[in-house]
Amino acid sequence: MLPKILLSEKEQETEEKEKSREIPTKNIEGQMTPYYPVGMGNGTPCSLKQNRPRSSTVMYICHPESKHEILSVAEVTTCEYEVVILTPLLCNHPKYRFRASPVNDIFCQSLPGSPFKPLTLRQLEQQEEILRVPFRRNKEEDLQSTKEERFPAVHKPIAVGSQPLLTVGTTHISKLTDDQLIKEFLSGSYCFQGGVGWWKYEFCYGKHVHQYHEDKESGKTSVVVGTWNQEEHIEWAKKNTARAYHLLDDGTQTVRMVSHFYGNGDICDITDKPRQVTVKLKCKESDSPHAVTVYMLEPHSCQYILGVESPVICKILDTADENGLLSLPN
Repeated sequence: MLPKILLSEKEQETEEKEKSREIPTKNIEGQMTPYYPVGMGNGTPCSLKQNRPRSSTVMYICHPESKHEILSVAEVTTCEYEVVILTPLLCNHPKYRFRASPVNDIFCQSLPGSPFKPLTLRQLEQQEEILRVPFRRNKEEDLQSTKEERFPAVHKPIAVGSQPLLTVGTTHISKLTDDQLIKEFLSGSYCFQGGVGWWKYEFCYGKHVHQYHEDKESGKTSVVVGTWNQEEHIEWAKKNTARAYHLLDDGTQTVRMVSHFYGNGDICDITDKPRQVTVKLKCKESDSPHAVTVYMLEPHSCQYILGVESPVICKILDTADENGLLSLPN
């Protein structure tokens, strides 16, 4: 038999090996998610750290429906970054698969003497009947009314008591929402926001790119990274690629990405020049029209690249002209 000292040493070695095999996790949107880390060094010298090279930790995360896309880029400390990348390849390993939160079934039973339907539901059904057939009309009036009120009728909320209830009509609502979302995006009234870490980013098409941090005590700190000027962008597009294509198997081309120049940002402390950013807009397939991936890179001091990927962009990429400017689809 082995002495107790040797046994304890072997147990310690085994425990250390097991700990080294533990899969690291990261809190992403409230869910502890396992990731595979890869360290990368020898980046561009950082003037804020005595010209030491920048470094990054690339975290690969399992996502079965992803297309190897960047989820976020964050500067966790000065010139040290975390890059989170979604990939379906990691899902083949059981330890890296996404663990969904357990959902417990809830079984409800009515109290003795309760009505077959809740009172509020019965009131709602009665109001729906009143709204559905207010009076008899001829077929011609019905058809005309259907054409004119098709979408507004779907969106009209019905209130029972003090609680508003949402109406159902996903096909019409989705179509109207998509069209309205594209219009609002191109007008600059619908802005994309994203980013993980200290700094968050806001992009309003045809208006500006902001970098901001919100704090409960000091409030919101905002930096203007770039503002839109169409003439400056067109001059920039003459020397740079504003519209990139993707060649399909059948030989046809589709627009893969457009790049826009936003200059005249806040003055940079390092260069004493205005900040500027190149915004790269890409299509991102998703079931949710509001899904968006926003990340920012800084290849040179105060010269940025903002990546924006969203389903909203998918429908308007092919409208890009030679300068990469987008418009409403026909």
